[in-house]
Amino acid sequence: MLANYLVLLYTGFQWKTAVIDSIVTNSILVAGCLVLATIIRYYLPKNSDYFNLIGIGFVITLIWLFLSRSVLVYVSGMEEYNHFFTKSFPIRFTYGLLMIGFMGLLCVLWYTQQDQKENEKRRIEAEQLTKEAELFKLRQQLQPHFLFNSLNSISALVGTRPDEARKMIQQLSDFLRGTLKREEHQWITLKEELQYLQLYLEIEQVRFGNRLTTKIESDDKTCEMKIPALLLQPLVENAIKFGLYDTTGETLIILHASAVDNVLQITVQNPFDPETSSPKQGTGFGLSSVQRRLYLLFGRNDLVNTKADNNLFITTVKIPQT
Repeated sequence: MLANYLVLLYTGFQWKTAVIDSIVTNSILVAGCLVLATIIRYYLPKNSDYFNLIGIGFVITLIWLFLSRSVLVYVSGMEEYNHFFTKSFPIRFTYGLLMIGFMGLLCVLWYTQQDQKENEKRRIEAEQLTKEAELFKLRQQLQPHFLFNSLNSISALVGTRPDEARKMIQQLSDFLRGTLKREEHQWITLKEELQYLQLYLEIEQVRFGNRLTTKIESDDKTCEMKIPALLLQPLVENAIKFGLYDTTGETLIILHASAVDNVLQITVQNPFDPETSSPKQGTGFGLSSVQRRLYLLFGRNDLVNTKADNNLFITTVKIPQT
């Protein structure tokens, strides 16, 4: 606008005429740029559509010149000004086309970037929903497996030990109620997870009696660290499966929690019989579900490890603290 004003003064027009020309011309040009920005907002060109955008810019420039000339001639009422406007038409047209083209380029870049951000946001939300759905499915798959085993045990106890059967039903009810509550919270403290795990172990204690002994080792620091809800049960269930089903006599299951470089490390240890068990394979839904859940949460496949040491099977799980 200032450049327009100075050019008209240098040409010999009065300052009043120069001011009116600058204000009218640039105001209409701004309006034309806003019209183009609105068009691009709802019609973002793709590939060959850019030729259409150039055509739209060309038309807006011509309309700007026509409106500017009409308004200025009407306001000034000077025939010499009409002659000056006609003579300066090529310069005005080039200036207007460049300004409108620059505005169009900025709008295309801006709205393209916004589109990309929106697409990325939708992609992330879709991936998150997929992860949540798979995590929910993994948690749901744990329930029938454990529930069928518990119901079979209750059925076996009803006739011979009805008091223990009733106790197991009550424990199973508390366990399932806790499961439903914890599904609403993705992360809980290790202390809360161990309290939930204790309900599970009490049920297994009724099933296996004196054959099953468990030992849980943790300290105040690890108890306050975070862990995905319902993560320990399949680990301990896997340990009980290999420890009791394939051995005779008493079985000791040890769960040890430690903090290593801001990582919660949990090891579950159980005995096994090398002749009747295959612990090196790490098979079973329990371990695979834990590994899959941690992969979905952290994108890493190195957070679950298993090894056989003499007649001990050791599962180690690492949970980074974010």
